[in-house]
Amino acid sequence: MIPPKKTGVKFIMANDTTSLGMKKEKKFKGKKFRVAIIGCGGISQAHLRAYQDIPEVEIVAGCDIKQECLDRMNKEWGVPVKSLYKDWKEMIKKEKLDAVDICTPNGVHCAPAIDACNAGLHVMVEKPMAMNVAECKKMVAAAKKNKVKLAVGFQQRYHDNAEFLIRAREAGKFGEIKFVKVQALRRRGIPNWGVFGQKELQGGGPMIDIGVHMIELAHFIMGQPKPVAISGNVWTYLGNKKAETVCPWPDWDYKTYTVEDLAIGQVRFENGAIMQIESSFAAHIEKDVHNVTFMGTKGGGSFRPAAIYTDQDGTMVNIAPGFLPNPDANWTVLFKNKLQNWINAATKGTPLLADAEEGMVIQKILNGLYDAAEAGKEIEIK
Repeated sequence: MIPPKKTGVKFIMANDTTSLGMKKEKKFKGKKFRVAIIGCGGISQAHLRAYQDIPEVEIVAGCDIKQECLDRMNKEWGVPVKSLYKDWKEMIKKEKLDAVDICTPNGVHCAPAIDACNAGLHVMVEKPMAMNVAECKKMVAAAKKNKVKLAVGFQQRYHDNAEFLIRAREAGKFGEIKFVKVQALRRRGIPNWGVFGQKELQGGGPMIDIGVHMIELAHFIMGQPKPVAISGNVWTYLGNKKAETVCPWPDWDYKTYTVEDLAIGQVRFENGAIMQIESSFAAHIEKDVHNVTFMGTKGGGSFRPAAIYTDQDGTMVNIAPGFLPNPDANWTVLFKNKLQNWINAATKGTPLLADAEEGMVIQKILNGLYDAAEAGKEIEIK
């Protein structure tokens, strides 16, 4: 692949032979990169599946407060019982590790990340980076002080469609991007597992959980402009009530539901661009939508499907890639790409595509929307 211009970052996209269905034998000679999982339920399973395609990594330990999650690490992933813990501090102290991968609820991102950094370990932390910007600052400081790589789990930027749009922007196809529309909408997809409905553990609802994916993607494709102001509104109207409609995930815990059902916001950037955000677990719409669209002075674009809308030779044209290795990349492919980028950064010194500084910028947008909704007016992002 030709490396993208200007960014100086080599993309690790979904164009390896495994993503095309041609399974290749995994071999690695040399010292393994020793990783421990903190938070062994839920999303950790996607990480663990992805690690199977990264031969230089060995999952050597795990930590979780739930015994059933630790049992699963032993039975399904082969981690020895002696290397399973309920206290990450004990695990970090006793195990010989190179890194930790934090897959806990959002409220338990900051503390283990800082402890790991202070122990000289590289860190991958799931999105969003933390509960608030203050926590992000502490995490950034710990990583810098200890000279370790702290990456945030933003996987959408590793998608083939994202690379297509980034190259188009860098080639000037959009001109100046003026408006970006971010949509992460489920018709009825309130999670009935985990703690997604508990604000004290998650920090928020659909915007924090699914909206963050499209927000980080849009910001990355835009070229990471500086956000300066934000306004927003949030509403809760279904999640705090018992399910009365047939839906994919019925019987959510409405009694503990304290997050929003719908979040709408607008971000203003230093370069004059505007981002509109729409995110919901329960929107009365035709079907689920997870997309980013761009409008610029010379052209526009779409993430799904990957397309550029512009003028050519006096005609309005729609340009779509003739071939992308994996335009509908599944989670395993995207997770493999983001984890490989982090491991390469830790072992080879290559750039991170989603570093802690970028994670903190996205956190400012997330927290800013909630703060603006509470204030009832646009607020400054500092």
